[in-house]
Amino acid sequence: MNQTDFDPKMLEALVCPVSHGTLEYDAKASELVSPNAKLAFPVRDGIPVMLVDEARELDQD
Repeated sequence: MNQTDFDPKMLEALVCPVSHGTLEYDAKASELVSPNAKLAFPVRDGIPVMLVDEARELDQD
């Protein structure tokens, strides 16, 4: 695993800071997605940035 990879096992310990729901890892976008909060949190250098101010709002489909 290189320094930009995210360890998916971390998903077992992480929850969305807004909805407190589960997160999904989007490897292509390097983001942790919270479907309940409709937010995507960036993963930088393998570290999830779980700050709402850093999150991207998902399209309202």
